[in-house]
Amino acid sequence: MGSALRKSKAVRQAPGGGPERRAAEGAQNLQEGQCEVTAETSQPVGFVQEKQIGDHEKTLKAHKEAKPQKLLEMNGHTPVPHAYDYDLIVIGGGSGGLAAAKEAAKYEKKVMVLDFVTPTPLGNSWGLGGTCVNVGCIPKKLMHQAALLGQALQDSRKFGWQFTEEVEHNWMTMTESVQNYIGSLNWGYRVALREKKVTYENAYGEFVGPHTVKATNKRGVEKLYTAERFLIATGERPRYLGIPGDKEYCISSDDLFSLPYCPGKTLVVGASYVALECAGFLAGLGLDVTIMVRSILLRGFDQDIANKIGEYMEEHGIDFIREFVPIKVEQIEEGTPGRLKVIAKSTKGNQIIEGEYNTVLLAIGRDACTRKIGLDKVGVKINEKTGKIPVNDEEQTNVPYIYAVGDILQDKLELTPVAIQAGRLLVQRLYAGATSKCDYVNVPTTVFTPLEYGACGYSEEAAVEKFGEENIEVYHSHFWPLEWTVPSRDNNKCYAKIICNIQDNERVIGFHVLGPNAGEVTQGFAAAIKCGMTKEQLDSTIGIHPVCAEIFTTLSVTKRSGENILQAGC
Repeated sequence: MGSALRKSKAVRQAPGGGPERRAAEGAQNLQEGQCEVTAETSQPVGFVQEKQIGDHEKTLKAHKEAKPQKLLEMNGHTPVPHAYDYDLIVIGGGSGGLAAAKEAAKYEKKVMVLDFVTPTPLGNSWGLGGTCVNVGCIPKKLMHQAALLGQALQDSRKFGWQFTEEVEHNWMTMTESVQNYIGSLNWGYRVALREKKVTYENAYGEFVGPHTVKATNKRGVEKLYTAERFLIATGERPRYLGIPGDKEYCISSDDLFSLPYCPGKTLVVGASYVALECAGFLAGLGLDVTIMVRSILLRGFDQDIANKIGEYMEEHGIDFIREFVPIKVEQIEEGTPGRLKVIAKSTKGNQIIEGEYNTVLLAIGRDACTRKIGLDKVGVKINEKTGKIPVNDEEQTNVPYIYAVGDILQDKLELTPVAIQAGRLLVQRLYAGATSKCDYVNVPTTVFTPLEYGACGYSEEAAVEKFGEENIEVYHSHFWPLEWTVPSRDNNKCYAKIICNIQDNERVIGFHVLGPNAGEVTQGFAAAIKCGMTKEQLDSTIGIHPVCAEIFTTLSVTKRSGENILQAGC
């Protein structure tokens, strides 16, 4: 206001006289000056940062609407940006959050990442990078590889390799090597953020009000930060059973990969991909492994394939206890490992069984980390049952300035590359004028069980439900990897299947492979499926001989025909 009045010639020194007269004349001159400068007929006149808003009525109306960022628009002025601390604050330093933060930094945005790992019930935590890097994809794949090397050692004798000494596996050597590699990744992420001028704080982020978060570090020191936009990328953590002894004596995948001793005889509880993958590599390392399953294997995946995986694992020494759930875990003896007694109850009746194990690994699912980050304080809606966050097709929550990516999204795939893609594309839309959105359809994935499973598109059950059984054609075959023929093992265990939409020129809508290097095979075909590959195009593709993926260029037997699909050779 002062700036405008300084420009007015109507503001003069009041003439002499008494104090009241001089005050009255000064007030009159002030009003005249305001009217001349502002063209407003009523007083007072409101200003924001030397920009005129309007008279008393207009200013009061704007204030009641609680839209300070739009005040200047009322008289045609350009809005003044709010003085936030950051353009973007990312809560969660996993794959999706880091990808988004680094992408935003490319567009010279001021970005902060808040990441804090709440220790497991056994006290384990880890560095920057999220689940995938620290307690998920990376250590899982490396330990899966350790198990495959054990099988390769057995196969090598048939290929002429001779060694007389007994081969043993050293758990501590493996975990130390894996953790050293993970540590290098943690450091690399911190360096990358620093190089891109992204502020990183190892602190727990929690909303406390509009555009405001509280960051609490491990010492309990609290700081408040504001941002124009927020991205929630907090991921999930393993679920516990809620029975006596589960948190006191059981471990989860958050503990397994850094376990400072060999787990010994292990009970894996659950039928998720995490359960089957961990059980698979533990058995491959020579341990006695049992899987306790409540109902079906790999819920949400193709059940034809899931059952074949279960059969293969049973044939290779893994025991299954089906349709039972633990109701109590007791410690018999302390140690590393100690001894535990598991009491379980049938899901079909009142039968009770007991078993003794060195380690109990819980892999019964994961819960979204959304209930303790203050979402209620800013009005972000979540699914009350699952904790998942509903978003639109641009990863935007019901609160316009708050977005979310990754495993916490409702009805979206829980995969690292999906979170990375969604985070990058979101930032490009926000700051680079891009329009591309994350495609959650035809996303390839692999389950690293002893016999690897790669998939892209619809499962057979989902395709039947979506298109109708009469409108799909399933082509399938067993195959025998050439590398397995000389050791003469596991013939007709590997399996290939494609699902085609008859009504759409037999376009391939589902791809499934069970065999070695399934992820490598699936990744290539996923690009073709995304481009709309048909069965005719697949048939016209010349295969590479002799490789496993070649089978997909020669599939001719349909499932509905019932013809034999067993293979006698490669």
